[in-house]
Amino acid sequence: MQTVTRLFDFPYFQLENFPLDKSLVTKQNGEWIATSTQDYLNQANAISRGLLQMGVKPNDKIAIISMTNRTEWNIMDIGVLQLGAQTVPIYPTISEEDYEYVLNHSEAKYCFVSCEEVLQKVLAISGNLKNLKDVYSFDQLDNCNHWSQVKEKGADENTQSKVEELKESVQAADLATLIYTSGTTGRPKGVMLSHDNIVSNVLNSQPRVPFETGGIALSFLPVCHIFERMILYLYCYCGIEIHFAEGLDKISDNVKEVKPDVMTVVPRLLEKVYDAIIAKGAALTGIKKKLFFWAVELGLKYEPYGQNGWWYEKKLGIARKLIFSKWQEALGGNLRTMVSGSAALQARLARVFAAAGMPVMEGYGLTETSPVITVNDERNKGWKIGSVGKVIQGVEVKIADDGEILCKGPNVMMGYYKDEAKTAEVLKNGYFHTGDIGEFDAEGFLRITDRKKEMFKTSGGKYVAPQLLENRFKQSRFIEQIMVVGEGEKMPAALIQPNFEFLNEWATRHNLTVGANSDITLNEKVIARIQEEVDLANEDFAKWEKVKQFRLTPDVWSIDDGHLTPTMKLRRKIVKEKYIDLYNSIYGY
Repeated sequence: MQTVTRLFDFPYFQLENFPLDKSLVTKQNGEWIATSTQDYLNQANAISRGLLQMGVKPNDKIAIISMTNRTEWNIMDIGVLQLGAQTVPIYPTISEEDYEYVLNHSEAKYCFVSCEEVLQKVLAISGNLKNLKDVYSFDQLDNCNHWSQVKEKGADENTQSKVEELKESVQAADLATLIYTSGTTGRPKGVMLSHDNIVSNVLNSQPRVPFETGGIALSFLPVCHIFERMILYLYCYCGIEIHFAEGLDKISDNVKEVKPDVMTVVPRLLEKVYDAIIAKGAALTGIKKKLFFWAVELGLKYEPYGQNGWWYEKKLGIARKLIFSKWQEALGGNLRTMVSGSAALQARLARVFAAAGMPVMEGYGLTETSPVITVNDERNKGWKIGSVGKVIQGVEVKIADDGEILCKGPNVMMGYYKDEAKTAEVLKNGYFHTGDIGEFDAEGFLRITDRKKEMFKTSGGKYVAPQLLENRFKQSRFIEQIMVVGEGEKMPAALIQPNFEFLNEWATRHNLTVGANSDITLNEKVIARIQEEVDLANEDFAKWEKVKQFRLTPDVWSIDDGHLTPTMKLRRKIVKEKYIDLYNSIYGY
């Protein structure tokens, strides 16, 4: 088979080169159900034929909304794309108002939902949907057509010639998908990605990842986001079994069952895993506890490629045997690589997981760049902790005079759907303006220093980069979320959501009665203890950057309550609005 040029070529490439018995694997009713490469394509073709029967034509839009990653999502994706139609993946957790906007703006003809929860959100707005003809579900629901009915419509293989004809007419430069960015402000923007945008990114990223044919991957990051979706195509291309986790709450169970070689992660997940491991270590006693924290301290000093010298490596070998081997067992025992994206990875997490023999390769990109621009690679000295790696082949990056990262290449989006003005704002002279500030070091490793729009000036005219501060402060086990504020004010300050679970443990150990979350945030001893953490973190920053005051917020910041985007980024404007009284109390308004 010739090289892959369109997204639906990936499973055909797998079938020809390394057909798998377990190409896609989803847990149903407590049992892992595998779909072979051949069956994956058989079902995708049945979907294509069924959609034809339903009147779907090239350039029609089909929405897919799923609470979890699953086999059906991938079959639908290929089935739609083969017709020259486009998929519109939608974040399941966004508001009904945003559902309505995306479904209408994309002019989606059909919508495929995972479960009752998503269906109810679609039904709630169904009266306002202008183009939607029908809804189908992956789960068996009493009040919705089942997606198998589409396959049944396409059971007659006599119409496959029409599918083949449409496949042939799809060009690499054609639009493949609309991905609506959650955005931290305003309406979602529909990012138009062509087949070539994503295919080129998969093929140019492949040399940077040590994926071996026959390996096993666990997939749980939302496939509606381009990071996980591109990785799924890459797994398919490399002949890796893809197992779909049941959900974030079941990851610890699923990872032990599946025993993956590779996973994609986001920093927030690694923080939670690390905190859980540390909590278990803190519960140990005597020599076991001493050994545990000796290993952790050693891990936090880790440098790649033996840079700490032979004596450090000797001690690390002992720590791996006695302590870190148990960390590996907790994550299935076979995990060799994790790929991290979406947000900045704290260096301490990169160090300690690498010391434990499970290195995290951090990369960088955006939905608009399909997404990978740079990525670390443990091989050939291609990894530097604290960086997002080197630029992948085929992509060009330059740093503008104001420090903004500009990107050019086949991975850069076609534009924003129905929005030429916003497209023109970010695409200039062939370069996509990322909105991120960064710098290259002498070896070509890129470091991200902040979001251009999130940097602010104090009233004294000093620039503050909030993300740098926030990433340092979140190293504290007492701090779950933090937002640094102070634009136009006399000093930087912070709104902090404490780690309530850890605070309760700490209070119990110190014989303190702290009560409900709202009481905890007003407790003088709690405030004093968090002040110690703030003082410690402040030592790493210049005088004008230091957080001079903070306020604790009484609730957990979440996607559902609007504090965070679906990719766990802060919605700064909304967080400030929610806690405007706390903000005003800091600055004496």
